[in-house]
Amino acid sequence: MQNSIFSTLFIGQNLVKLSEVDSTNTYLKDLVSKSKPLIDGTVIMADRQFAGRGQKDNVWFSQDGQNLTCSIYLKSSFLAVSEQFFLNIAICLGITDCLITLLNNDCSIKWPNDLFYKNRKLGGILIENNIKGYHLKESIIGIGLNINQTDFGDLENNATSIAKILHQNYDITNLLIQICNSIEKRYLQLKSGQKTILAADYQKRLFLLNQPSRFEIKNKIIEGEIIGVSPEGYLIMKIDGESHQFDLKEVKFII
Repeated sequence: MQNSIFSTLFIGQNLVKLSEVDSTNTYLKDLVSKSKPLIDGTVIMADRQFAGRGQKDNVWFSQDGQNLTCSIYLKSSFLAVSEQFFLNIAICLGITDCLITLLNNDCSIKWPNDLFYKNRKLGGILIENNIKGYHLKESIIGIGLNINQTDFGDLENNATSIAKILHQNYDITNLLIQICNSIEKRYLQLKSGQKTILAADYQKRLFLLNQPSRFEIKNKIIEGEIIGVSPEGYLIMKIDGESHQFDLKEVKFII
């Protein structure tokens, strides 16, 4: 549906609210596969997502109606395949910009796309790109954020929510509006070619940046220091005085 509550240029102007869906990303992909063109910036929002997915095929669990589970459709054909990590950077920064206004500078990005408050996970992002030739064709941005959930069971020491931090519930639709505004600003930066600024801001927000920390690499616990991220999205770490690059499946954070 078209709506007037979003002050964005296009992200969220076409909003679809669902009471229940297996995955908002899957729902969007099904829409994309149909012949009718989808409006750029379309947002799918669900109260209950019973088969949400995270990075590396992890399952995303969320209490019904308590958190933000949504997906955004973007026509990202201006980006070369080799530049696709910059889309991840822009989305992560957009959400983090919004969270900082609510929760202060203790918000960070755990490489490559987890959203953290201090040392606890607040949410995550899953980006799925369709590619045509040497460029992206379109992108589906899945977002899961812990908003009003306060019980995380076995994950109690690793997860948090806005309600737990602020000690009060927060309006989920209002937060979606704020996030869409923030993402659009960063996305337009990307579209106008401001990749150097985006990369620098992303690095400043990296979780554990320049802090000696423990990681699991090749089934061994080592101490290293995150010093940055390459344009291709590889994590750059200093280990025993030498610089190394790692892909997503090669390193595990020990928190």
